[in-house]
Amino acid sequence: MKYSKGWGAVLIIILLLLLDQALKIWIKTHMQLHESIEITPWFYLYFTENPGMAFGIEVIGKLFLSVFRIIAVGFIGYYLYKLVKEKYKFGYIACISLIFAGAVGNIIDSVFYGVIFDHSFGQIASFMPEGGGYASWLHGKVVDMFYFPLINTILPEWVPVWGGEEFIFFRPIFNLADSAICVGVFLLLIFYRHTLSASLSKDEKK
Repeated sequence: MKYSKGWGAVLIIILLLLLDQALKIWIKTHMQLHESIEITPWFYLYFTENPGMAFGIEVIGKLFLSVFRIIAVGFIGYYLYKLVKEKYKFGYIACISLIFAGAVGNIIDSVFYGVIFDHSFGQIASFMPEGGGYASWLHGKVVDMFYFPLINTILPEWVPVWGGEEFIFFRPIFNLADSAICVGVFLLLIFYRHTLSASLSKDEKK
């Protein structure tokens, strides 16, 4: 059973990484920056690049962020290995696997994309360009593309401060890796909060 759970975790991670990177590479090599493809009126593939954290948050330097991500993923990977070894429920292991895969997916962009692609401003990026990439190692930007403007309207004039301005919900643009992290965390908090607390408390006592 331990090995089947371990292989299940590996399968989740590999499938998510393959899907995440395949979509990002397709976007990068078929679309210019800020170009969009309408799938439905409330769902677009909108190509943007994120130099910071999830959903475009940028509060710390890129190099520090990349190194921090790598260290954090190392801890998550070790924690996941311990979970499999100690025979935790597969649902809990799957949640941690989602978070791990999502973090690794964005790290790949940060570490490699600046070197293996050129820029996407006004052009479709080339893979392994002769003149070199748009940035150095660990300074790549994360490719984002999922955009869900579920509500796109103009606020009434009587609304204080923002009256007459455009209102869009949901505005953030994200990728499959971000989704995996959010889903993993959400499921942990809903179904495995006590398991998480017990596991972390157990580690602290060792």
